[in-house]
Amino acid sequence: MSVLRTSLRNVLAHKGRMALSAVAVLLSVAFVSGTLVFTDTMNTTFDKLFALDASDVTVSPRGAGGEDDDSGPATGRPEALPASLVERVAAVPGVESARGEVASTSVTVVDSHNKNMGSTTGAPTIAGNWTPGELRSMEIASGHAPRGPTEVLVDADTAEKHGLKIGDELRTIAVTGDFTARISGTAAFKVTNPGAAIVWFDTATAQQRLLGGKDLFTRVSVDAADGVGQERLKKDVASALGGKYQVRTQSEVADAGRQDVAGFLDVMKYAMLGFAGIALLVGVFLIVNTFSMLVAQRTREIGLLRAIGSSRSQVNRSVLVEAVLLGVFGSVLGVGAGVGLAIGLMELMSAVGMELSTSDLTIRWTTPVVGLVLGVVVTVVAAYAPARRAGKVSPMAALRDAGTPADRRAGRVRGILGLLLTAGGAAALIGAARSTEAADGSLLLGLGVVLTLIGFVVVGPLLAGGVVRVLGALVLRVFGPVGRLAERNALRNPRRTGATGAALMIGLALVAGLAVVGSSMVASATDELDRTVGADFIVMSPTGQPIMPQAERAMKDSDGLDHVTDYRIVDAVVTSPDGKKETEGLVAADPTYASDLRRETVAGELPAAYGKDAMSVGDAYANRHGVKLGDTLTVAFKGGETARLKVAAITSDEDTVDRGAWYTGITTVEKYLPAEKMPQNAIMFAKARDGQEAAAYSALKKALAAYPQYDVRDQTDYKKQLEDQVGQLLNIVYGLLALAIIVAVLGVVNTLALSVVERTREIGLMRAIGLSRRQLRRMIRLESVVIALFGALLGLGLGMGWGTAAQKLLALEGLKVLEIPWPTILAVFVGSAFVGLIAALVPAFRAGRMNVLNAIASE
Repeated sequence: MSVLRTSLRNVLAHKGRMALSAVAVLLSVAFVSGTLVFTDTMNTTFDKLFALDASDVTVSPRGAGGEDDDSGPATGRPEALPASLVERVAAVPGVESARGEVASTSVTVVDSHNKNMGSTTGAPTIAGNWTPGELRSMEIASGHAPRGPTEVLVDADTAEKHGLKIGDELRTIAVTGDFTARISGTAAFKVTNPGAAIVWFDTATAQQRLLGGKDLFTRVSVDAADGVGQERLKKDVASALGGKYQVRTQSEVADAGRQDVAGFLDVMKYAMLGFAGIALLVGVFLIVNTFSMLVAQRTREIGLLRAIGSSRSQVNRSVLVEAVLLGVFGSVLGVGAGVGLAIGLMELMSAVGMELSTSDLTIRWTTPVVGLVLGVVVTVVAAYAPARRAGKVSPMAALRDAGTPADRRAGRVRGILGLLLTAGGAAALIGAARSTEAADGSLLLGLGVVLTLIGFVVVGPLLAGGVVRVLGALVLRVFGPVGRLAERNALRNPRRTGATGAALMIGLALVAGLAVVGSSMVASATDELDRTVGADFIVMSPTGQPIMPQAERAMKDSDGLDHVTDYRIVDAVVTSPDGKKETEGLVAADPTYASDLRRETVAGELPAAYGKDAMSVGDAYANRHGVKLGDTLTVAFKGGETARLKVAAITSDEDTVDRGAWYTGITTVEKYLPAEKMPQNAIMFAKARDGQEAAAYSALKKALAAYPQYDVRDQTDYKKQLEDQVGQLLNIVYGLLALAIIVAVLGVVNTLALSVVERTREIGLMRAIGLSRRQLRRMIRLESVVIALFGALLGLGLGMGWGTAAQKLLALEGLKVLEIPWPTILAVFVGSAFVGLIAALVPAFRAGRMNVLNAIASE
């Protein structure tokens, strides 16, 4: 208890000095807890929706929703069931009711101003028929259900978001054609709708307009009679249908839905946790510095405790208990802040189109436990080394002057170890850059990043002396004696300067590395477009929707075009001459595609692959199976016949355009695949007549204006879009890394604040001999600036090394152009100086207010 009381008194006595360390713990734990609460809430939202939306048993085409599904986006028509199946299912014993349902995601809905009503977050637009089964998850909020081909029901969230009201006209664009209907009412979700836009028609209209036939449904929903379990009903229905269809229980449908979104949720969760981990790592440096300086400042106090009988272990435990108290305090606040952060993220997602309700807020018992354990463990681990140093203070320290640590030099052993680690990491990075195998190179890259990071952290105190002197000569000497004092203060304790700079170094190294990779991505893609794309215009959907036949016709009827090229992806099983089967996506294209997108060949000429019963393969496949020019491959088209196609060209898989794609002609596929199974164009290319580029561009945009789901881009537009996409991604990453940089800034503030306390008597003496308050504040600000620049210099140099190695490795995947974004690098470096200035404001202000006589008398 005496150790606990001593620790508690020390924490309360130095609560101001502990505050910023507690903030670092708070921020890091908040990010972890907020991520867990946010992702758990999203899981709850989807779980409720999937569970409520499904009936007891669902019958669907075999493969629908699975890996072998050939419906939906490829053909534009959902795989359908015969309407007669409803009566067959209804006759199965144990069935209370069965109803046919229609649902299609291959639609676009626009308002009277031709504005797309779909979500901008990637959530689908769904069109279907309104049935009593919808009342499981919906309720009519206004108006009434659709009663004929001219009426449509809209979900209330979409109506509110786009200002739709009853009587407004909507146009639905489906593979069967465009049709209009007026809003007859709105339907509200009983649970949270994550963002999908949904419209319902009467059954006959949905069948005809979405499926192209009145005797079709996409699924049959089955309700069980009282006392009949879902598994028993599933077995009976499956038996009655003879195994021709997919039969799933409500829980199985819900599980399938969860799996569809699980990948997205996991990526988001682990990415955010990764950034939280970086913030925690940076926080460790702050805590180590704080406790190291506190122990140094309390050397005489600890010596007195040792002199009156305290053992080494008691002193050690006292410091560790302080760390536990700090960790508990920061973690408890962090868990609470994490819940607030999760709510803020939900509001942000709602603002961009993904609706999440606080009524679904999910805080599992594991979340606060993880936050508390993480915060306390990290704090204790960070404080362990300072605690050991405190335990080694001898009773004789009570006779010395207080305030200075025993060893301020960067040790030789530490320096040698740091240099060895850095050299090993550099060798791994060089190995990654020269690697010819992506897997091996990735391992070397990861090893190189870790070793160089640890190496720079370890060798930081050794580097501090030289780097700070150079920075001092360039930046501080112009400020005369005050600048020299600031430089000496930064050099006084290399370990402290190195640790403080290292905290800032980590975040900036990641910023620089990602900036190099992002800039290289844009430069490589731009170079590739210039080198390989011969088409003037590219038409595609930003959300990946196929190009509807009516949009295709409008494009081909546009004026000023020399040619338009179809580009369709066809699923097929290819059997090589050695009997090995591989499932491939063949690109079925017009012969003009050879000039629209120039591919490098290692044998033959690509235009020949678009001839009758011909195709091309990649050289990796050809080498693997001994395929030569002129060989014949057996190709079984999914949903169609089996063909024997001659290899007319072998393309280079080193070429990054359509890497790995195999080619065949549209006419060849039409010969073996029924029209209803022919996939729609995934993308289309066009070439203008000579000298008519501007007019053709304008005409093409006008022709496709009625289809806002598609973008018409020339090469300049495409490059700009690519640059914007990479820029947006990097901005998100930089925003998340800002947390680590904020923690690092807190470290600079804390170091300066504790340094001011440590140098109280020295500051008093300088003031007594004539140093003005203004000069004192400037000295502290300059010290902060040089420490921030030291961290920035290390971080940016390290990050550019990481980014360069990553680009060389990614050159195997097509990232062939290295581009260092010098404006960004220089802006970050200069910005670091401003960060240093801001971090020094409070410590400098407090130092300036110090009473001179009290400071001189301080011990």
